[in-house]
Amino acid sequence: MLTAEGLVKRYGGVVALDGFDLRVEPGEIAGLVGHNGAGKTTFFEIAAGLTAPDAGRVRVEGDVGMAPQHLALYPSITVRETLRLFGGLAGLRGRALAAAVESTAEELALTEVLDRRAGLLSGGQQRRTQAATALLPEPEVLLLDEPTAGADPETRAALLAAVRRRAERGAAVVYCTHYLPELTELAATVAVAGNGRVIARGAAADLLRDLPGEVRVTVEGAAEIAVATTDPTATLVELLRDLDRPVRGIDIRRPSLDDLYRELSHAR
Repeated sequence: MLTAEGLVKRYGGVVALDGFDLRVEPGEIAGLVGHNGAGKTTFFEIAAGLTAPDAGRVRVEGDVGMAPQHLALYPSITVRETLRLFGGLAGLRGRALAAAVESTAEELALTEVLDRRAGLLSGGQQRRTQAATALLPEPEVLLLDEPTAGADPETRAALLAAVRRRAERGAAVVYCTHYLPELTELAATVAVAGNGRVIARGAAADLLRDLPGEVRVTVEGAAEIAVATTDPTATLVELLRDLDRPVRGIDIRRPSLDDLYRELSHAR
């Protein structure tokens, strides 16, 4: 479990965190979203113990594994050596370490490049290797900061599957991303960061419930009709009842996490 309470962090005149609160339970994937400068990376650094807050506290039950946003690999050593290094730092030794390296490499489609130097990997392979350094020791808390940034479809699919498995085994996961459909794939709860604090928190369905979607109707010989609505079915029935021309197409768009983020960003 991870609990952050009232975190404050300043860098000179810049307030990076201003009362940041977040609780993530074992087995939960919490999707952390927000605009650049909202405090997400600063929170990750504090939660991982890389920097200290000016106020507030973080409580972590168990070990922490972190994959930072920017690639941080040693280019001159192999993938196998990289994983052995990070696994050893996490306390794994001997057969347990060797088995963890092999299983994690297989899980993230890295087996064929285990003996290739990290600096010679493709971008997707480097992303998977970096994520593997955090996933390999099976920590109780996982902090993943934009792990699929610039990733190819194979990398994204492998990483999402690995994250889901860690949560199923009981890890508390904080997953930061700008690619919001990933949170739907992960069945993640959502924490929206803004101005250095969490401004919305909960299940995606609950946060989206009162947001409008849109109904679009294409009518023969007329411009498309688009209506924002929180009750698409009733709106569509009303539109169809009043039309006197043949309908060529109907599209119902439900509210998404992108809509939630835009709504909260504008409100703040």
